Amino acid sequence: MFQEAINYPRNSDSALKNVVIGGLLLVFSVLLVPTFLVMGYVVRSLRSILGGVEEPPEFDEWGELLVDGLKAFAIGFAYSLLPVVIVAVAVFAGGLTLGLGGNGGGSGLAVGLIFLVTALLVTVVSLAIAYVIPAAIVAWVRTDSLGAAFSPRELRSLAFSRTYATGWLVAFGISLLASVIIGALNAVVVGAVLVPFVVFYANVAGVHAIGSAVREMPAVEDGPDAPAGQPVA
Repeated sequence: MFQEAINYPRNSDSALKNVVIGGLLLVFSVLLVPTFLVMGYVVRSLRSILGGVEEPPEFDEWGELLVDGLKAFAIGFAYSLLPVVIVAVAVFAGGLTLGLGGNGGGSGLAVGLIFLVTALLVTVVSLAIAYVIPAAIVAWVRTDSLGAAFSPRELRSLAFSRTYATGWLVAFGISLLASVIIGALNAVVVGAVLVPFVVFYANVAGVHAIGSAVREMPAVEDGPDAPAGQPVA
């Protein structure tokens, strides 16, 4: 699976053009719209992979790319709100503890404990969200329903399956490999120019790992008796 995912962005006559366009868009990601276009391309790649097509799509129909990118961003943004809520609650609880306890050492210790627990909780929740967001996007793409991205049944069928977990781990491994390459490139001024292209390539390769893993898994909407993939032991 790893080898196939790494090779996927190159399985096209327009592979070089795709990587150049994707990298250049990321160069201008500060303008936001280019970022949404790249996200839209990743979604299009996922849709193509789920359909059994092993050749990466081209950059065309830019309006469709933009819409898909905005939808993917909205899904990710919605899930990312949970850590923000946790931090906000912790800040409120810490302020309340200080207010009720005055300036005593006990209240200061309690506040410190609150923020330590919060930091650990945010870390765990953030990792969980990083695992769930790709599953949510897969659920949306394969059912063509944004609601599926937030459906507990649909997400459970994906997130608690060995197939999805394997694909996600391979994608994570690709991300780690890309990080090592990026670190090496950043050590050289000229090499830093290539970083956006490496990021784009890694994202497209990663989506192949996840998409090819869950391709044969039926959506929950296929029926209440449809198998949901092999559960994690």
